[in-house]
Amino acid sequence: MAFLANVKSVLSGDTLVLVSPNNSAAERILSLAYVSAPRLSKDGDEPFAFQSREFLRGLTVGKLVKFSVSYTIPGSGREYGSALLQDGTALPDAAVKAGWLKVREDAGRKDDSEEVVEKIESLRNLESQAKAEAKGLHAGTGGVIEVQNDLGGPEFMTQWKGKTVDGIIERVISGDRLLVRLLLTEKKHWQVMTLVAGIRTPSTERAGPNGQTQPAEEFGNEARAFVEQRLLQRPVKVKIVGASPQGQLVGTVIHPRGNIAEFLLKDGLARCNDFHSTMLGGDMAALRAAEKEAQEARRRLHRAFVAKATDSKEQDATVTKIIGADTIIIRNKAGAEKRISLSSVRGPRAGEASEVPFRDEAKEFLRKKLIGKHVRVSVDGTKPASDDFEAREVATVTQNAKNIGLQLVQEGYCSVIRHRKDDTDRAPNYDELLAAQETAKEEKKGMWSGKPPKVKQYADMSESVQKAKIQLSTLARQRKVPGVVDFCKSGSRFTILIPREGAKLTLVLAGVRAPRAGRTPQEKGEPFGQEALELANRRCNQRDCEIDVHDIDKVGGFIGDLFVNRESFAKMLVEEGLASVHKYSAEKSGNATELLAAEKRAKEAKKGMWHDWDPSQDVEEEAETAAAEPAADASVTIEKRPEDYRDIIVTNVDSNGRIKVQEIGKGTDALEALMDQFRQFHLNPTNSGGLKDAPKAGDYVAAQFSEDGEWYRARIRSNDRAAKVAEVVYVDYGNSEKQPWSKLRPLNQAQFTVQRLKPQAVDTQLSFVQLPAAPDYLGDAIGYLYEQTEGRRLVGCFDYVDGKEGVAYVTLYDPKAEGAAAAPGVTESVNRKIVLDGHALVARKLKAWERSKVFEPVLKSLREAEAEAKEARRGIWEYGDITED
Repeated sequence: MAFLANVKSVLSGDTLVLVSPNNSAAERILSLAYVSAPRLSKDGDEPFAFQSREFLRGLTVGKLVKFSVSYTIPGSGREYGSALLQDGTALPDAAVKAGWLKVREDAGRKDDSEEVVEKIESLRNLESQAKAEAKGLHAGTGGVIEVQNDLGGPEFMTQWKGKTVDGIIERVISGDRLLVRLLLTEKKHWQVMTLVAGIRTPSTERAGPNGQTQPAEEFGNEARAFVEQRLLQRPVKVKIVGASPQGQLVGTVIHPRGNIAEFLLKDGLARCNDFHSTMLGGDMAALRAAEKEAQEARRRLHRAFVAKATDSKEQDATVTKIIGADTIIIRNKAGAEKRISLSSVRGPRAGEASEVPFRDEAKEFLRKKLIGKHVRVSVDGTKPASDDFEAREVATVTQNAKNIGLQLVQEGYCSVIRHRKDDTDRAPNYDELLAAQETAKEEKKGMWSGKPPKVKQYADMSESVQKAKIQLSTLARQRKVPGVVDFCKSGSRFTILIPREGAKLTLVLAGVRAPRAGRTPQEKGEPFGQEALELANRRCNQRDCEIDVHDIDKVGGFIGDLFVNRESFAKMLVEEGLASVHKYSAEKSGNATELLAAEKRAKEAKKGMWHDWDPSQDVEEEAETAAAEPAADASVTIEKRPEDYRDIIVTNVDSNGRIKVQEIGKGTDALEALMDQFRQFHLNPTNSGGLKDAPKAGDYVAAQFSEDGEWYRARIRSNDRAAKVAEVVYVDYGNSEKQPWSKLRPLNQAQFTVQRLKPQAVDTQLSFVQLPAAPDYLGDAIGYLYEQTEGRRLVGCFDYVDGKEGVAYVTLYDPKAEGAAAAPGVTESVNRKIVLDGHALVARKLKAWERSKVFEPVLKSLREAEAEAKEARRGIWEYGDITED
């Protein structure tokens, strides 16, 4: 009986694998009767085995045949027979005639059928003819082909990578994994496992541990059948693109009709494999397009695909801040700011030792490229929230048509993120990024160089006055020193980096005073303080700049001008009505004319702080400045909470608990100028003469401070005539010490007298607070005050000035201290902390102004702090309530 079947594959020159035309799963193996072919074996092929198989493969694979079974081996069930092709070619006759099969010697010995005997006789005649003509197996010599079953060493890739070679698909393991026989030379073939480049298909069923079968993934068997139908035992072209980490060949398999990977992707039977992207380069684009087609049609693997809902429309924006090498803040035309991350790239990670050294360099590279520049932003998706970060948009950013993410990767400052296979929130040029990363690795750029960069160290020259003085001598001689604005502390105070000097410093704008912003988002600062800070951040933060330094203040800040894009920021701040001109400081710095003109324009335009200005106010302000301090009146009450906040530093705490402070930005500028002259004066040997007469209490003298050897203005507090020693008070700082008369000099030079510049140490006392009377506890309290205030720039709220006693009552705040609100509307202060820690108590006898209703919340908060200190037995309360008696 004859049957019809399709030839699926050829196992050897005499054996066919047949499948039913109606059911591809129904297979049977048919060996050609009465003949034999050389064997193919993994251990080594017999001579002419491949050629014999190739003759039968080329003749039959993929074709419809009519076959009949002549006999079956009882034990194995192996079937033997003959086949007839549609063009009339008969098998095994054609193969014997071509010399690729031998007639078995035992053929027909046990069969008495005349038909069989005639068949065998015909085959022997054909074999004799082939022998006579030395065809096929009968050629006598050659026919041996060496077969290598692995790639061998790296020399294989050196020789063959990038080349397209002929091959035959021997087996299909899965849709993306094939056993390919590469016909590289006439005498040697490589039969190796090959991964189809650029794709990954679902796995097929396979044997698992303990003899169990692992089921196939969805569409895995369909993908294998798809490839088998088109490629099994077909000649193909294989473009060798690389090798997998496991040593398997990776290649593009080209069917006569095209790349098999594209067909799998279009039918939804595969996904793109990002790990092959760098091997394929530009060829990956066609695969991405094929996958996209399947996604849009929702075929098979993509049947649940949902297109991104993000608006991919490009928008113009300005980069206002660089957070890191892969994250920036942009501002759109409407002024709204948002934080975005660059798509598919990641800057040097803090947790990776090999990447950490490049964090600053990568950030600086991006800063130079983008800060303050106009860019085009195309949102590609959203980065989900994690433990450390909130969700934010990821986008492709271009500047002057150049992709910023790509530039970072090319320079080795960013690595490319390996996305999940279903992650569509990625850069549209993802494959280009992967290729750029491989090139950067090969060229050993940035993070891939193997050696950390030389980290730029910046010495903080504003850390102390001594350091500031050293740096001042260098900077003051230079004009417009190039730098970078590293941080905006307020509208008029900045941290500046000076790369060529390796210095970091605090710069205070000369000639202006900007209102103070709140130290925390919850704290309300002075009117327009936040606006001034926002303008500074918008125009200056992280920008290249130039600075002109004139002087330093008492805490190590450098006073000078800041130029961004060659424009004075002080002038800009004043022009926007977000700062006022400090006339004395401006005149000293030489920019008074420019600043005053800018202030006049701001007033006339009623900008910022001048929104309700009228010309008569200038006259009123002058009158207020000339007015005397409020008189001490026992019956005075305060109707409005004081808003007299001043930047100060504490210079001394007396033994009675009074605090001496200097107001920054007022007399300190003039004091610094005076002290420079004072220092030079006393360095001159001609001015080294001592006092002519014994000093008297109340006299002003020049005294050499024992701790630093510098000369300062001082006043005689008392005299020990026998020992010729005087107790002197340094009038500009408030501290005192005993000095021999021999170390004192007269202070009668007109330029240094207190008439020329009044003493700068202001006598103050903590509002609402009473220090303990007991000497030990008082000493602890004074030590605590030093600990909380020494060397720090503070903010003092001048609650009340007692002109009669010459003392100001203040509430002190440390802007850098972390503290929550002590009560509604009341911020943590040094006053409250000293009470809370048990080193002081709330004043038992309040002055009239302290009893004003506006201070009731403050007093309530202080009393709560005192109660807590009592409860915890802190400080003066360690033995109980000292006020009970």
